[in-house]
Amino acid sequence: MTIGIGSIHCVVPADRVAVGDLPELGGLTAEEAAFVSGTGIGHVAVLPDAPTTDYAIQACQELGKLTDVDPDVLISVGYRAPDVLLGSDVGRIQAEGGYERAFAFTLDGLGCTGSSVAWGIGRDLLLADPARQSVLIAHASRPAGADRVRFPVTVIGDGAYAMTLVRGGRPALVAHRQETDGTFHDLFRVDYRQAPWYEWREECDSPDRYRFELAMHSKVRLARMVTEALAEAGIGREQVAATLMQNVTAGAYGFYETLLGLPIHPVCREQLTAYGHLGAMDVVLNLDRLLASGELRPGDHVLMLNNSPVAAWAVTVWQV
Repeated sequence: MTIGIGSIHCVVPADRVAVGDLPELGGLTAEEAAFVSGTGIGHVAVLPDAPTTDYAIQACQELGKLTDVDPDVLISVGYRAPDVLLGSDVGRIQAEGGYERAFAFTLDGLGCTGSSVAWGIGRDLLLADPARQSVLIAHASRPAGADRVRFPVTVIGDGAYAMTLVRGGRPALVAHRQETDGTFHDLFRVDYRQAPWYEWREECDSPDRYRFELAMHSKVRLARMVTEALAEAGIGREQVAATLMQNVTAGAYGFYETLLGLPIHPVCREQLTAYGHLGAMDVVLNLDRLLASGELRPGDHVLMLNNSPVAAWAVTVWQV
């Protein structure tokens, strides 16, 4: 029995702010301002100010109005900053969603790659226990502090999603690889203990280390992982109908196209330009938009790349 997607629902706000109108732009250095103008992001999606968990709950509840949602497992992909310490944001999702029989936990510390790892773990949990029928995955993207510019990475937008993995679902998850490198654990940080949230600023220990050393690690890792995942799926590069990845900057697409010899589907650039970087939501939104386009045919394969500045990588092959 294959494991695949039962349903997806994305919450993307209609309200958007032009990147050029972001209040923090006036305080950026010349280097930081040049970076922002080169990201390829035109606008960022902006949700009303509220706890991040509110939007993960909204995505789950709206998904429940579209299809039956009664998960055996609930996985919350960690936000940039939790709403509560010592409490449980995922526990609140479980309680307000009414998922009484689900085992709920948070998958954290993987940044953008969290969603890819969540569906890999979700598949494994379903395969491990025939009594389990479905896994619900939820996430919401909000900036950790007041600023949306994340130099030297991207510009952050808001959004949320909920999706289910079920037995016999489509697209089916036919191959998956995931890896981490703990030596980059301290490349980015927010000193949240010493200041109120509106003064939180993300600090990069070394922009050059991010741009060059981590980039080279990603190049080597993803090239190998793609080869392994395609072999596991039993297909060659010529049989990949579409390649998707997370939306960080426009330049990243060219980097990976050259690396893999595969074009990154234009749907990625469209979402980046319109909404900014939505963290772990990017890959889910891109896949949802591609499926809704009607471009794919039954049996087509979609290659999904995902990586994050904490040095986590994932490659997935889906079959429609």
